[in-house]
Amino acid sequence: MTDVYRPPGRRNAAAAEQEKGSDPVSDKKGGGATRADEVRRAIEEDIFLGRLRPGSRLDEEGLAQRFNISRTPIREAILQLVHAGLVEKQPRQGAVVAPLKLHRMVQMFEVMSEIEGLCCRYAARRMSDAEKQNLRRIHEESKAFMKARELDAYYAKNREFHEAIQAGSHNEPLQEIAHGLFVRLAPYRRYQLNHPSRVHDSFDEHDTVVQAILNGDPEGAYQAMRRHVTIQIDIFAEFVSIMGGAGIQS
Repeated sequence: MTDVYRPPGRRNAAAAEQEKGSDPVSDKKGGGATRADEVRRAIEEDIFLGRLRPGSRLDEEGLAQRFNISRTPIREAILQLVHAGLVEKQPRQGAVVAPLKLHRMVQMFEVMSEIEGLCCRYAARRMSDAEKQNLRRIHEESKAFMKARELDAYYAKNREFHEAIQAGSHNEPLQEIAHGLFVRLAPYRRYQLNHPSRVHDSFDEHDTVVQAILNGDPEGAYQAMRRHVTIQIDIFAEFVSIMGGAGIQS
């Protein structure tokens, strides 16, 4: 029998009435995130911490009650999770937590390491002085979040860092491919920041990338970024071992 995920918590009547006149999807949270982003991150955490097992069905009504919002942002969050490969739609069951396809995830990280490595190679050649200074600024701003272990803030800055390098490649087809892969792998990339010392190591790896780009070293930048992304494969494999192989497909 398929498990059904019904989070605790109910709306009161006043909150329900207030909801009718609001647009939860467009409500912004801290850092520009929407309510759908908030829901998506909460479900991601439940999946990675084992509270939601593969095959568990996501109950829209239960999630709406948990977050005190309408079903619209809930559906948007679920759609994001479907695109990321964490959730899949099944006939007569709706949205369920997808089995983790280890082999496919490893392959995607391998491709991501090459694509982002290429972005760095071109960025080292093509970034303007203003773009280089912007990259340096983003990197320095992430340092405070790294030291405080503010993972959400660091991850947001981490994404800004990677997007700045992608834009700095000045290659639109490459940027499109990199962006698509980044979105698909975002939940897994964020999860690895929970690993002990990972935030500090991530910052150091970024520092090596930045220095290579600022020094106009295409090959050094390429190799530094490849190492940075490849390390995440090992951390994801460790996550799978912690899960004991449950719901894992090779």
